[in-house]
Amino acid sequence: MNSADQYLKAIFLVQQASGGPASTGALADQLDVSPASANEMVGKLEDRGLVEHEKYKGATLTADGEGRAVDALQTYCILERFLTNVLDVQDYRSEARQLEPVIDETVADRLDMLVDREPDCPECFDPDADACCHLAGTCDELEAGD
Repeated sequence: MNSADQYLKAIFLVQQASGGPASTGALADQLDVSPASANEMVGKLEDRGLVEHEKYKGATLTADGEGRAVDALQTYCILERFLTNVLDVQDYRSEARQLEPVIDETVADRLDMLVDREPDCPECFDPDADACCHLAGTCDELEAGD
Protein backbone atom coordinates (compact mmCIF):
# COMPACT_ATOMS: atom_id res chain seq x y z
CA MET A 1 0.00 0.00 0.00
CA ASN A 2 1.34 3.41 -0.87
CA SER A 3 0.80 6.78 0.76
CA ALA A 4 -1.94 7.66 -1.74
CA ASP A 5 -3.91 4.63 -0.53
CA GLN A 6 -3.38 5.68 3.08
CA TYR A 7 -4.83 9.10 2.24
CA LEU A 8 -7.77 7.53 0.44
CA LYS A 9 -8.44 5.31 3.45
CA ALA A 10 -8.22 8.34 5.76
CA ILE A 11 -10.61 10.36 3.57
CA PHE A 12 -13.03 7.42 3.58
CA LEU A 13 -12.93 7.15 7.38
CA VAL A 14 -13.23 10.90 7.95
CA GLN A 15 -16.17 11.05 5.51
CA GLN A 16 -17.88 8.23 7.41
CA ALA A 17 -17.31 9.90 10.77
CA SER A 18 -18.34 13.40 9.68
CA GLY A 19 -21.02 12.53 7.15
CA GLY A 20 -19.49 14.98 4.71
CA PRO A 21 -16.27 15.97 2.98
CA ALA A 22 -12.95 15.36 4.73
CA SER A 23 -11.20 18.61 5.60
CA THR A 24 -7.45 18.74 5.11
CA GLY A 25 -7.11 19.52 8.82
CA ALA A 26 -8.96 16.33 9.76
CA LEU A 27 -6.80 14.36 7.31
CA ALA A 28 -3.64 15.88 8.75
CA ASP A 29 -4.75 14.85 12.24
CA GLN A 30 -5.73 11.35 11.11
CA LEU A 31 -2.42 10.76 9.33
CA ASP A 32 -0.19 12.76 11.68
CA VAL A 33 1.11 15.00 8.88
CA SER A 34 1.10 18.76 8.40
CA PRO A 35 -2.01 20.40 6.88
CA ALA A 36 0.20 21.56 3.98
CA SER A 37 1.22 17.95 3.25
CA ALA A 38 -2.39 16.82 3.41
CA ASN A 39 -3.44 19.62 1.08
CA GLU A 40 -0.68 18.76 -1.39
CA MET A 41 -1.64 15.06 -1.50
CA VAL A 42 -5.34 15.88 -1.87
CA GLY A 43 -4.39 17.96 -4.93
CA LYS A 44 -2.47 15.02 -6.39
CA LEU A 45 -5.38 12.66 -5.72
CA GLU A 46 -7.74 15.12 -7.38
CA ASP A 47 -5.44 15.25 -10.44
CA ARG A 48 -5.68 11.44 -10.61
CA GLY A 49 -9.49 11.57 -10.48
CA LEU A 50 -9.67 9.82 -7.08
CA VAL A 51 -11.11 12.73 -5.08
CA GLU A 52 -13.05 15.89 -5.66
CA HIS A 53 -11.81 18.78 -3.58
CA GLU A 54 -13.73 21.93 -2.84
CA LYS A 55 -11.69 24.66 -1.19
CA TYR A 56 -12.73 25.35 2.42
CA LYS A 57 -15.10 22.35 2.38
CA GLY A 58 -12.88 19.34 1.92
CA ALA A 59 -12.28 16.23 -0.13
CA THR A 60 -14.84 13.68 -1.28
CA LEU A 61 -13.91 10.35 -2.83
CA THR A 62 -14.91 9.58 -6.39
CA ALA A 63 -16.19 6.07 -7.18
CA ASP A 64 -12.64 4.99 -8.15
CA GLY A 65 -11.22 6.60 -5.03
CA GLU A 66 -13.76 4.89 -2.80
CA GLY A 67 -12.95 1.50 -4.35
CA ARG A 68 -9.26 1.99 -3.61
CA ALA A 69 -10.04 3.28 -0.11
CA VAL A 70 -12.11 0.18 0.71
CA ASP A 71 -9.30 -2.03 -0.61
CA ALA A 72 -6.79 -0.13 1.55
CA LEU A 73 -9.02 -0.46 4.61
CA GLN A 74 -9.40 -4.18 3.98
CA THR A 75 -5.61 -4.55 3.78
CA TYR A 76 -5.31 -2.73 7.09
CA CYS A 77 -7.92 -5.04 8.63
CA ILE A 78 -6.04 -8.08 7.31
CA LEU A 79 -2.87 -6.76 8.97
CA GLU A 80 -4.68 -6.27 12.26
CA ARG A 81 -6.12 -9.79 12.16
CA PHE A 82 -2.76 -11.33 11.23
CA LEU A 83 -0.98 -9.51 14.03
CA THR A 84 -3.62 -10.51 16.59
CA ASN A 85 -4.74 -13.97 15.51
CA VAL A 86 -1.47 -15.39 14.16
CA LEU A 87 1.31 -13.48 15.92
CA ASP A 88 -0.57 -12.59 19.14
CA VAL A 89 0.78 -9.02 19.07
CA GLN A 90 -0.77 -6.96 21.88
CA ASP A 91 -0.23 -3.52 20.32
CA TYR A 92 -1.57 -4.62 16.93
CA ARG A 93 -2.94 -1.15 16.03
CA SER A 94 0.46 0.50 16.24
CA GLU A 95 2.16 -2.37 14.42
CA ALA A 96 -0.48 -2.38 11.67
CA ARG A 97 -0.01 1.37 11.12
CA GLN A 98 3.75 0.85 10.77
CA LEU A 99 3.39 -2.07 8.35
CA GLU A 100 0.56 -0.57 6.31
CA PRO A 101 2.71 1.55 3.94
CA VAL A 102 4.97 -1.36 2.96
CA ILE A 103 2.41 -4.13 2.38
CA ASP A 104 1.46 -4.70 -1.22
CA GLU A 105 -1.63 -6.46 -2.59
CA THR A 106 0.15 -9.80 -3.08
CA VAL A 107 1.35 -9.93 0.54
CA ALA A 108 -2.08 -8.83 1.79
CA ASP A 109 -3.75 -11.60 -0.23
CA ARG A 110 -1.36 -14.19 1.21
CA LEU A 111 -1.86 -12.94 4.76
CA ASP A 112 -5.61 -13.06 4.17
CA MET A 113 -5.32 -16.82 3.64
CA LEU A 114 -3.87 -17.13 7.17
CA VAL A 115 -6.43 -15.11 9.10
CA ASP A 116 -10.02 -15.67 10.07
CA ARG A 117 -11.37 -12.45 8.59
CA GLU A 118 -14.96 -11.52 9.34
CA PRO A 119 -17.40 -11.69 6.40
CA ASP A 120 -18.44 -8.06 6.97
CA CYS A 121 -14.85 -6.79 6.52
CA PRO A 122 -14.10 -3.91 6.04
CA GLU A 123 -17.54 -2.60 7.13
CA CYS A 124 -16.71 -3.91 10.61
CA PHE A 125 -13.96 -1.29 11.00
CA ASP A 126 -14.59 1.08 13.91
CA PRO A 127 -12.79 4.36 13.18
CA ASP A 128 -13.07 5.51 16.80
CA ALA A 129 -11.25 2.39 18.02
CA ASP A 130 -8.98 2.35 14.93
CA ALA A 131 -9.61 -1.38 14.65
CA CYS A 132 -12.05 -4.00 13.49
CA CYS A 133 -14.99 -3.84 15.90
CA HIS A 134 -14.64 -7.61 16.44
CA LEU A 135 -11.07 -7.09 17.66
CA ALA A 136 -11.88 -3.94 19.64
CA GLY A 137 -15.06 -5.37 21.16
CA THR A 138 -17.17 -2.47 19.92
CA CYS A 139 -19.48 -4.18 17.40
CA ASP A 140 -22.54 -3.83 19.65
CA GLU A 141 -21.86 -0.09 19.98
CA LEU A 142 -21.53 0.28 16.19
CA GLU A 143 -24.78 -1.62 15.54
CA ALA A 144 -26.60 0.45 18.18
CA GLY A 145 -25.40 3.64 16.47
CA ASP A 146 -26.89 2.65 13.10
